[in-house]
Amino acid sequence: MSPRWLPRSLRGRFVLLMVAGVLLAQLGSQLVWRGQAQALHLELVERVARSLAASVSSTVRYVGALPYEYRHLVLDQLRNMGGQRFFVSVNSRRLAVNDLPGGDDKALVVRAFLRTLQRELGDVETHVEFSRPEDLRVLNRELQLNELPPRWADFVLWLDDASAASLPLLVVQVRLADDEWLYVASQVPVPGFLGERSLLAPERALALFATLAAVLAASLVGVRWLTQPLSAVARAARDLGRDLWHPPLPEDGATEIAATAHAFNRMQERLQGYLDDRARLFSAISHDLKTPITRLRLRAELLPDERLRDKFVADLDELNLMVQGALQSVKDTDIHENPEPVDVAAVLAHLGEDLDLRGRAFTLSGQAQPLRARPLALRRCLANLIDNAAFYGERVEVELEDTPERLTVRLYDYGAGIPEAAIEQVFQPYVRLERSRNRNTGGSGLGLGIARHIARAHGGELTLHNHPQRGLEARLQLPRTGAA
Repeated sequence: MSPRWLPRSLRGRFVLLMVAGVLLAQLGSQLVWRGQAQALHLELVERVARSLAASVSSTVRYVGALPYEYRHLVLDQLRNMGGQRFFVSVNSRRLAVNDLPGGDDKALVVRAFLRTLQRELGDVETHVEFSRPEDLRVLNRELQLNELPPRWADFVLWLDDASAASLPLLVVQVRLADDEWLYVASQVPVPGFLGERSLLAPERALALFATLAAVLAASLVGVRWLTQPLSAVARAARDLGRDLWHPPLPEDGATEIAATAHAFNRMQERLQGYLDDRARLFSAISHDLKTPITRLRLRAELLPDERLRDKFVADLDELNLMVQGALQSVKDTDIHENPEPVDVAAVLAHLGEDLDLRGRAFTLSGQAQPLRARPLALRRCLANLIDNAAFYGERVEVELEDTPERLTVRLYDYGAGIPEAAIEQVFQPYVRLERSRNRNTGGSGLGLGIARHIARAHGGELTLHNHPQRGLEARLQLPRTGAA
């Protein structure tokens, strides 16, 4: 049993398979691309970190080499000139920094700085941290950047650049002496540094959705074109039981489709040949039996014993009835006519008039739109049901129930009904619950079987039910969609 989420049509499953394949391929390529992009990003971060670390170590050596009384003058001159990415100051203590959390980016920068400064400066106490521009504190008074002269913050750290202003600031503090700390703040010029990178970048997501939309559109058109011949074969197979003589399928298209259509057409031809042979066989048997039956009837008339003669004649009448019934059964079930709209209510009303002339009560209720069916076959089906109800019941009552999906005809005979175990048996040929084999009392036992065959040939069904107050109910259901 297929899962409920799986499309029922072959077309839907093809489209789902193609979309799933493209989606998996795109996600796989996205994971590979993300891994490569992450590796390139970390390589750039490490290269920039080594360069910044070398610059910071040079700055530490330069400031440390200046006489103490000149350090502040030189640093003020550098801040006023601008044009560099370092904010440098000498503080009397280590300033607190609201350190930002980070992952591989931060660990890589910290490791590169500590390794480079240790190699260049020796074992000096060094702290490497990161801060947002709005949280940064500078100088001994722990001023914020917006409290400094604009030329210091904007020119030195380039905070007037909108793209650069969003980057986190690297803060390196190096102990020069017991009461001297060199403070260096700088930007890390790497896009996306310490930022959250989504699994699917917006431009990649847009490309993925555009690809999926294109594949989906192409799949719907292509799969529809490929499965149209299969749909034609499915319709022909569905209609085969209702119209064995419909035109053969075209044997073109793909090799597999053409082979399927060819096999279907050969099967249809064999079935048609079988039915034609059956009809000829029954006709031949009926014709061949009529001559000896007639000859036996003539000889029976010459019997001197009247009682024996009557028995012989009765048996011959019954035999003749069976032969005629078999032939009529073949004729009734093998009806070659084109479907057309049939007014079922008018057909029932006409059959009811014939029943009234025979002195049997008949009532019809309900309305129905014309049904596309084979007129003679449907009339024969309804006539058999009405005759059966009139023969075994007290009166015939017919109800019509019409819906967009099907037409339901219910016939009640107000008789004694039949045993539940025998309901399906009465549809078999020559099966009658009444023991008499005389046509005036029991019929031939073929009417219900012929009626069910005609109903199924129209894609419908005929069933029998015992109604508690209305006798035996014959329920005929004929579909309106795909009928005949």
